[in-house]
Amino acid sequence: MIRKILVPVRGDGKGDNVIAHAAALAHRNKSHLEIAHCRARPEDMLPFGVPIPAMFRKQMIRQAEELANVEEESLREELKALAVRFGLTLTDGPNGGDTATASWVEEAGKMVDVIRRHGRLADLIAVPQPDVDRNLGANSLKAALFRTGRPVLMVPNDVDPPANIGRHVTLAWNGSLESSKAVTMTLPILRTADSVTILSSGGEPVSATAEDLRAYLHAHDIASAIHRFDAAGKNVGKILLDASREVGADMLIMGAYGDSHEKETIFGGNTQHIVDRAKMPVILVH
Repeated sequence: MIRKILVPVRGDGKGDNVIAHAAALAHRNKSHLEIAHCRARPEDMLPFGVPIPAMFRKQMIRQAEELANVEEESLREELKALAVRFGLTLTDGPNGGDTATASWVEEAGKMVDVIRRHGRLADLIAVPQPDVDRNLGANSLKAALFRTGRPVLMVPNDVDPPANIGRHVTLAWNGSLESSKAVTMTLPILRTADSVTILSSGGEPVSATAEDLRAYLHAHDIASAIHRFDAAGKNVGKILLDASREVGADMLIMGAYGDSHEKETIFGGNTQHIVDRAKMPVILVH
């Protein structure tokens, strides 16, 4: 079961939308949201490589601490309002109950370190879609994918959350190790879905075909259908997004970065296209 969803936040204006999507999934799975605020350390807010007299340095650190206190208090109050808005019960932590709950964790340091510490003992990590134009959020997604080993829910920017996430899920399947891990690590989400559609080009290895996957899901009491597409000479990332919309899915699950992240970022790739262009929630597993 999906018992704990980590939602790392900071004062960048993207937290509300991520929490909204995570809350919708939490209600479907009766999960707990651990909202971890990344509080900047005062010393990290000082200009790098610039000599500062001790007196001014001490004053700047004190002002940075005060600013962080104001931001923390503001976000705490915002969380209370969001909990009411999204029907979440505030608790001290996961309690294994039958309702969606949420708690607040304050952690000083860099966002990547907060994600690594709290993410490794989460069932799912929810992060915002990186903003390509402003180069924001890429480090959070990379930390969640490559430093925790957990499934990552990437929440699209400027897209209102549907009333129910996980009702109809598409699975991108090519027989790879990444796609296999994506299936096995998201079985709790697949079990609670009303519909599961396997997206396949038919080019996967004989030992791990879409039919094999359908049989595997059936063994877990998960009914599924297969939607085939022609991938010859085409952008598979675009096809996966288009096919997901075509069948009426509200979430896509896929293995991420079969090639290295650096290679896909530089030369383009299926995962990178989806990371850059998705307008629907996507669960990525590396």
